[in-house]
Order: sequence, then C-alpha cells, then structure tokens
Amino acid sequence: EIRSEIMEFKKGIKDSIPVGMGYFAVSFSLGIIAKNVGLSPIQGFLTSLFINASAGEYAAFWMISTHGTFIQMIIMTLVSNARYFLMSFALSQKIEEKTTLFHRMCIGFDLTDELFGLAINHKGKVNYKYIYGTYLVALPCWAFGTALGIIAGNSLPTKIVASLSVALYGMFLAIIIPQAKKDRIVGVLVVVSFLLSYICKDVPISSGTRTILLTIIISMVAAIIKPRKKEENV
Repeated sequence: EIRSEIMEFKKGIKDSIPVGMGYFAVSFSLGIIAKNVGLSPIQGFLTSLFINASAGEYAAFWMISTHGTFIQMIIMTLVSNARYFLMSFALSQKIEEKTTLFHRMCIGFDLTDELFGLAINHKGKVNYKYIYGTYLVALPCWAFGTALGIIAGNSLPTKIVASLSVALYGMFLAIIIPQAKKDRIVGVLVVVSFLLSYICKDVPISSGTRTILLTIIISMVAAIIKPRKKEENV
C-alpha cells in the first residue's frame, strides 16, 4: 500500500508539470500588477502561496490600489473564489473514503480549476497523495512566478505579458478536452458552458456568482437528463 501511495504521489507530480508551467507564466504577469500596487517580492510570494487564485489575487490587489479595508478585501476574495466551494463538494465524492478530515482540509487549501480537472480526470478514486503531488509542483510555481514578476517589474513588453496570461487558458483546455473526447455528454456540457458563459457575460452580477449559478443550473439539468448510474466508475 505504501508503494502504491508513493506511485500516486509521483504520478501527481508528473501530471502537474504542465500546470505548473502555465501557473508560472500567468503568475509572472500577476506579479507585475502586484509591483504596481507596491508589494515587495516577499509579499507577492506569500500572497500567492496562501491564496493561489488569479481572480482572488487580482481582487485583492485591486482593493489595495483603491485603499480598501480588510473586510472589503476578504469579501471580494470570497466572492471571486466562491466557485471553489462547488469544486470541493464534487471532489469530496471523488477522493477515497478513508481520507481523514485533516487531509481533506489540506486538499481544500490549494484546490484550483486546473488541479480540480486533474483530480476529476483521475481514473477511479483519488488518493490524497496524488493530489499532494500536484500541489508540490503547482503551488511553488505560482508563488515564485509572482515574486519574479515583481522583480521584473514593467521591463517586459506589454504583448509578452498578455501572451503569458493567455497560456493558462490553453493549458486548461488541454485538461478538459481529453475527457470531453472520451465522454460525449461531457463534451456537450463543455460547449454549452462556454456558450452560456459568453451569453451571460454582461449580466450585472459578479463573475464568481455568475460561474456558480451557471454551474449549478447546467449540472442540475445534466443530472436530470443523463443521470450517472451507481455502478459507473467515478
């Protein structure tokens, strides 16, 4: 069993290398924004280490630039990252039942869109060592990328910074496309999600709230139309 857990840990490290590279690129551009609001490399590193969410950090940096209060910053961060509550609920059904509360809380600490995608696409139940393996690569890449972005400042051309920001979207597509090709229903839901997100982009609510509402509605409709059989592997 110990050998199996070690193999899962190594597999998590291997699977998350592309994610880590994408995180480094995106957090580098995030670091430039952090520098503009007055953060030092150490402050940027610790911010990304403990938040590790692009939308949440953008919101936090924006609040710093506008001299917002700590309460306002906490509320903005919670709203922009609220979709992770739904991901945590879904992942709780995917990880092994024997996983302790302590490990479940540690898993929730660094749950992101891309790492959630890796865990959900994992065949069968997920061992927490696999998830820790993905965190070991992704989290440092995000934190160090932010720190180096602050050090680099505004020395990079705007076009290069913009291209770095786009890298994460391409990497996320690389995670969901294989699963969509494997399951036709998943593929349809992905397309529907993209279309509805685009159609509803001008709805006067926050992006985090909009993501949660669309996720609940699309998931509920899919569960009614095509329920998962109990004997199917998760």
